[in-house]
Amino acid sequence: MSYVPTVDVPPTPRPTGIRGLYERLPRRIGRGTRVLAWLVLISNIVIVGTGGLVRLTGSGMGCETWPYCTTQSLTPTEELGIHGIIEFANRTLTGVLVVIALLAFLSVVRLRAERPELMKLTLANGVGIILQAVIGGITVWLHLHPSIVGLHYLVSAGLVALSTVYVARVYGQPGPRRVAVPRRYALLVHLTSVATLLTVVVGILLTGSGPHAGDDEAARNGLDPIFWQHVHSWPAYVLFALTLVLFAASFRMPKVLRLPRWTGLLLAVEVVQIIVGLWQARAGLPIALVNIHMVLAVVLVAAMTAVVVHISAPRAVISFTEPSTASS
Repeated sequence: MSYVPTVDVPPTPRPTGIRGLYERLPRRIGRGTRVLAWLVLISNIVIVGTGGLVRLTGSGMGCETWPYCTTQSLTPTEELGIHGIIEFANRTLTGVLVVIALLAFLSVVRLRAERPELMKLTLANGVGIILQAVIGGITVWLHLHPSIVGLHYLVSAGLVALSTVYVARVYGQPGPRRVAVPRRYALLVHLTSVATLLTVVVGILLTGSGPHAGDDEAARNGLDPIFWQHVHSWPAYVLFALTLVLFAASFRMPKVLRLPRWTGLLLAVEVVQIIVGLWQARAGLPIALVNIHMVLAVVLVAAMTAVVVHISAPRAVISFTEPSTASS
C-alpha cells in the first residue's frame, strides 16, 4: 500500500478593495432589501411634510440662495433666525434621501440579471432626488415662483409613486407581468388614476393662490382661492365615486391580486383626506391641517399607484384566458 502525501491547498484570498465590497453585496432579496425599500418610500413622503412646513411657516426664503444658505455661509447664520433653520433642515434631509437611495441601489445591484427592474427603479429614484434638489434650488433663485413651487411638489408626488412601485416589486415575484383583471375593470382603474392626478394638480394650483406661498413677498398665481376651493372639490368627489365602484368590484377580481386590500386602502385615504380638507377650509387653513392635507395627497398617490400595480401579476402566478380579459 503506497503512501500518498497530502498537500495543503492555501485558501483562495478574498477580494479586497472595491471588488471585495461588491462581493459582500446581497445576492438575493432579504430583510435588508425590504427595509430599505420601505425607507425609500417613507423618506420620500416625509420630505413632503418637511417641505410643507417650510412653506407654511413662511421659511421658503429662510436661506436666501442655493446650494449655500447665504452668499458667505453653507449653513444658516444667526441673523436668519428660525426660518433659516427650518429651510436648512429640509435641505439636509435631501442628503438623507440620497444615502437611502444609494443603499437601496447597492442592495439590488447584484440582482440586475434576474431582477433588472429593481436596479432601474432605484436608479430612477436616485436621479429623481437629485433633480428635485436642483428644482428646489431654482425655486429659491426665482423667489418661490408658484409655477416652480408647484412643479417641485409634483415631482415629489412622482417620486412617491415610483417608490411605491419599487416596494411592490421587491415583494413581488420575478417574471413577465400581464394584466390579470377584466378590461373594463382595468379601464376603471386608469380612469381613477386620471382623477387622482387632476385632484392633486388642482390642489397645487389652489395652494399657489392662497396665503401659504412660502414667504410673505412670494408671488401668487392670481387665481381666486374661494372659487378654486370648489374647483378642487369636483375631481375629488369624482375620484371618491370611482373608488367606491373600484372597491365594490374588487371582490370579484382574482383573489391572488388582493385588490380589496389596496382599493380599501385607497378609499380610506380619500375619506380621511376629504375630512381634513373640509376641516381646514372651515377652520381658516391652520398650518397643521394644511400640512397634513399636503402629506395625505402624496399618500393618496401611493395608494392609487398600489392599486395600479396590483391589477397585473407574473404569468407564473396567475393564468387566465383572453376571453376573460375582454369580458365584463
